[in-house]
Amino acid sequence: MTMTNTVSTSHRTGIAGLYASALDRINLLPLSLVQLVSRLAVAHVFWQSSQSKLASWPVTIQLFTLEYRLPFIDPGVAAVLATTAEFTGCVLILFGLFSRLAALMLLGVISTIQLLVYPQNWPDHLLWTAPLLLILARGAGVVSLDYLASRLLLRGR
Repeated sequence: MTMTNTVSTSHRTGIAGLYASALDRINLLPLSLVQLVSRLAVAHVFWQSSQSKLASWPVTIQLFTLEYRLPFIDPGVAAVLATTAEFTGCVLILFGLFSRLAALMLLGVISTIQLLVYPQNWPDHLLWTAPLLLILARGAGVVSLDYLASRLLLRGR
């Protein structure tokens, strides 16, 4: 006997039956689709951020010097670290390669921004954190280089 999480709609009628039926259909949504959309969304955010930093490096250094003002780190070093983390993280997330490591790295960027730079922007930071937590917890999904690499490695055993 196997147990499932689906709700039987055969004995339900009316609104409860329609609701249960809708939930059954929604439960068919592949997790990998959710993972892919999450990766695309978060990659876009950090791609835009990294590209704006790279577009004018002198302005980026000025931002880190005058506005961001991270404690205990030179603004030039902070700018390089942040830009590198954003660029590398978004590319890895986009392709689904070392996704969990990339998600952890971008969560570190978000944490730094939240705690030290723009604590008032927590709603945006939560929107970026949610898909990264999904990727960290469940991986990149089947539409990813991580998945392809795991299949190739398992075939070699």
